[in-house]
Amino acid sequence: MADKKAKEKDPIDIVHQNAIHVETILKEKRCQKLYTKFSINPYKKLHVLTDKPMSTNTDEQMEADPTFLRIIHGAHLEPTKKYTYPMTESQEIGWISTPLIVSDRSDRRLNFPRQNSEITKYMDAAWRLKEQTQNLR
Repeated sequence: MADKKAKEKDPIDIVHQNAIHVETILKEKRCQKLYTKFSINPYKKLHVLTDKPMSTNTDEQMEADPTFLRIIHGAHLEPTKKYTYPMTESQEIGWISTPLIVSDRSDRRLNFPRQNSEITKYMDAAWRLKEQTQNLR
């Protein structure tokens, strides 16, 4: 009989639950901050900006903020134009992308054009023939 009473739940005390709910709301209000100044994340690409849903002046044209435009345009630049030196290890590869010497096609030391011999011409024709016969099937 004692087991049966232990298994039964006590009736729900609405007053106690309401007190817990009120305490929770008060804690939330204590830590809540109201933000009235909104800005756009300059590191996220946005193409369309809509008006605020509850805005009454939808046709009002606002002046462009030069500091905001500078931040937005600066965020879209490539890393070599943003920073003077690489910020990460992966940026170090290819940071200086200008060639060290001017490429000259007539210089045989640095230019190795494709050369075909009888064997390479024969194998090229054989591969083309093999591909054509496989595509017909």
